[in-house]
Amino acid sequence: MNTVVGVAWGGFTSEHDISKKSGSTVFNALKSSPHQVYKIHISKNDWYVTDDLENKYALNKADFSFIKENQKLTFEVIINMIHGAPGESGQLAALLELLQIPQSSCSSYTAALTYNKRDFLAVARSLNIPTARFFTLDQGDVYSLEAIETALGFPCFVKANRAGSSFGIYKVYKKEDLKSAIEKAFEEDTQILIEAALEGREVSVGVLKWKNEIKVLPITEIISENDFFDYEAKYEGKSQEITPAQIPEAWTEAVTVLSKEIYQKIGLEGITRSEFIFENNIPHLLEINSIPGMTLESIVPQQLERDGISMLDLLEELIAEALRKKEYL
Repeated sequence: MNTVVGVAWGGFTSEHDISKKSGSTVFNALKSSPHQVYKIHISKNDWYVTDDLENKYALNKADFSFIKENQKLTFEVIINMIHGAPGESGQLAALLELLQIPQSSCSSYTAALTYNKRDFLAVARSLNIPTARFFTLDQGDVYSLEAIETALGFPCFVKANRAGSSFGIYKVYKKEDLKSAIEKAFEEDTQILIEAALEGREVSVGVLKWKNEIKVLPITEIISENDFFDYEAKYEGKSQEITPAQIPEAWTEAVTVLSKEIYQKIGLEGITRSEFIFENNIPHLLEINSIPGMTLESIVPQQLERDGISMLDLLEELIAEALRKKEYL
């Protein structure tokens, strides 16, 4: 099937360069497919298309088409590899929904919900999904350090609410350092989330729709050399990532059941990755990545390899699943 496929990468946030690495992995895998595959470069200042030879074409955002050799080509499906806005935030999905162009991730509503950590945690708690206790602040709010300490205790995490790849996240051990962490998190976002620190073993769970069934990939345990699973741990080798996780069988079953439940109830699509910490033998949800990293250092490619799924097979499944959306777009 000679489908015109666009791999969207870049974006508007601090994750721009990581998104380009994920997009490169996907694009290189798809080059051996029968599809016509192009990169869609998205930044705050410019949206354009390139081919395998790095020829550049202007993207018409009105219908997601471009002119190549005097022929108009319109994208039939988009592989969304933009971490952060506008990909993971739901903005790109909303545009494509209006244009009735299917894409590989979840709907604009679900993407926006999972991207907003504190809104998503509120929904998760309403569904009886275990999470850490949390406290929210908007820029300009008057707040009390004592009230935060009473609600959460120490240590706690201060997080930019709408950011990924551990940008704008700080672990705080004492009240004297809390105000500084809040100010630094506000440099990344105008909303922040402060969470009680969960103490336990951390796992990462990849989930996808595979052959019309919700499938959980081999689970990864994360053992960070740093204080938590921060940017260095994720992308610069400062962690051990053990796949499959050497955890009790009961834990594996519990987090597998919970991950499938979250995927279905939240309305996730494509491939996702969720983070959990086991505290008192119970998996507590930290966050969901609706567009997980696909770099050589990323966790999901490790899980796919362990499960015997090639990157190309995954992408063909994502394309097929996305094209089925045309029935209800």
